[in-house]
Amino acid sequence: MRHLINQRVREIQISGIRRFANMVAQVPDAISLTIGQPDFETPEHIKEAAVTAIGNNRTVYTPNAGLPELRQAASGYMKNKYRLTYDPANEIIVTIGASQALDIAMRTILEEGCEVILPGPVYPGYEPLIRLCGAVPVYADTRGNGFKLSAQLLQDCLTDKTRCVILPYPSNPTGCVMAAEELGEIAELLKDREIFVISDEIYSELIYGQPHCSIASFPGMREKTIVINGLSKSHSMTGWRIGFTFAPAYLTEQMVKVHQYNVSCASSISQYAALEALTSGADDAEPMKEAYGKRRDYVYDRLAAMGLEVTKPQGAFYIFPSVRKFGMGSFDFATKLLETEKLAVVPGDAFSAFGEGYIRISYAYSMAQLEEGMNRLERFVRRIG
Repeated sequence: MRHLINQRVREIQISGIRRFANMVAQVPDAISLTIGQPDFETPEHIKEAAVTAIGNNRTVYTPNAGLPELRQAASGYMKNKYRLTYDPANEIIVTIGASQALDIAMRTILEEGCEVILPGPVYPGYEPLIRLCGAVPVYADTRGNGFKLSAQLLQDCLTDKTRCVILPYPSNPTGCVMAAEELGEIAELLKDREIFVISDEIYSELIYGQPHCSIASFPGMREKTIVINGLSKSHSMTGWRIGFTFAPAYLTEQMVKVHQYNVSCASSISQYAALEALTSGADDAEPMKEAYGKRRDYVYDRLAAMGLEVTKPQGAFYIFPSVRKFGMGSFDFATKLLETEKLAVVPGDAFSAFGEGYIRISYAYSMAQLEEGMNRLERFVRRIG
């Protein structure tokens, strides 16, 4: 019966991030710097809000698009933080994490044979969703541009089949951030074209030394942009599974159809916790960001001292050093590192072919783990170098 399974599903590969993280479980005393999950606990006041919701029996279905008061809070949060205005009544959907938000966005706007442009290297979760829609991913090679998509790189990829551009900044796996002027050039290129933009801004609260800027804030872009965000990274709520789509009403009206038949609604308990996060906890990310900034500086300095070519991240909690000079593929490098030093990192080829020759290190771990991890990496680099 296997041959009857949807071919597009059969062709999807398990995420290289998860595949390598699972290898760590087989290595005693290994240190893993693989998963992009905050090591902070969910703030107490958010957990208390969830307990209160359970005690008050708020355990029933919510409206498909989410609690009205949560959508109102999300609208206020986006306006206060990023000067983006969305009507909570018909331009916001509460989703089961940013992953489901991406899924309903793509299933709403993509069709068989259309093309989606995305920067490479990039988070591996986009391509399977594109292919499940029958669409075609088109990668722009950003390695020569500081891992950033540019108007010129984008222009080179445009065809009459281009339906959507994905802007995932701050970036997983590189930590790079696009400045307002860089986004402005892309906006100028796209504003008069019938091309959608999916702007994945899940790391928007984790940017160091500069404010976050969304392409939806540029003239002509709001009406064609779906902004994706959520609470997993900003409030250390990965397991609560709360994300959002912010999009004009004509798009939201269609996306909510996909959403309602997909999941009905997000967890009511998680939604009440999210309401607390976006109101009383609007600035909960600040102390986390400060800690991540210190960890970033430490890891970057250690990698640079090892002689590795590396770009200093401006956001998120990842760093993406090159290991090309050692003359082995990124998977072989990561495998030997795990076998000999019991340190797990993610091979760069997990982030498309354009990630080959790099490794991704997550610094969403304690300083003690990072120090020991860098010691192990340094020993390995010296041995093979």
